[in-house]
Amino acid sequence: MIFPPLTWVLLLVTAAICAIGFYKFVYFMSVGYGLAVSGIGVAIFIIALLRGNLTPAMAVLCVLLLIYGVRLGGFLLIREIKSAAYRKTLNEQTGNPVPFPVKVVMWLLMAVLYVVQTSPVWYRETAAPNGPLITAWIGAAVMAVGILLEAVADRQKSAAKLKAPNKPAMDGLYKISRCPNYFGEMTFWTGVFISGWGVLKGWQWLIAALGYVMILMIMISGAQRLEKRQNKNYGNLPEYQAYVEKTPILVPFIPVYHLVKPEK
Repeated sequence: MIFPPLTWVLLLVTAAICAIGFYKFVYFMSVGYGLAVSGIGVAIFIIALLRGNLTPAMAVLCVLLLIYGVRLGGFLLIREIKSAAYRKTLNEQTGNPVPFPVKVVMWLLMAVLYVVQTSPVWYRETAAPNGPLITAWIGAAVMAVGILLEAVADRQKSAAKLKAPNKPAMDGLYKISRCPNYFGEMTFWTGVFISGWGVLKGWQWLIAALGYVMILMIMISGAQRLEKRQNKNYGNLPEYQAYVEKTPILVPFIPVYHLVKPEK
């Protein structure tokens, strides 16, 4: 079954939370994104509990979704409140006022996307008690690593910007990746995808793979935008030029140094 019964509950939860984007358009993809993932984790936890499917592995997966979303949503909100530079970047990304019909379309698209992204965990709950637990636990471990990587990277970047506001973060995790927070995000969703292995059937593989590929594409696109912005802001710094030529843009130890064509 592509869309198990009660999938509509997850859609209602994400739609309700993502409605925060009507207040500020970028929230559809930032604060609303994190909180929506948390809401899905809570919803799946409650459904599994009521249906008697709340195994320890399922509980851990749901709690990790909750932790991930609360941490990300909270971090983005706090950074916006505290950082004038970040507020400026958000305003530049939003640009002119967004027409209401466009907001409605974005609201619905994001609500569906977040359910699709988390579908491996949902499919595992609906398949209970069938399916190997080993992939659930492996997925949970990878998710936890992703959360840790992203949290540490965000903290290190904030500390670096406080110390040197006119330079990019280049220490800590930033020595092995120029976007370790994005890599942490990719790691987290890799864990989510793995958690569904062994229970996904037929078209469910397509749904789960679609959500996984979409978030990878979003992270690559985000890294491209960041590279353009950093080239503009720090391109004249010799230390930055040396840094970008020896530090992978996204995945540590994979020698891909640019996602944007260097300007001549």
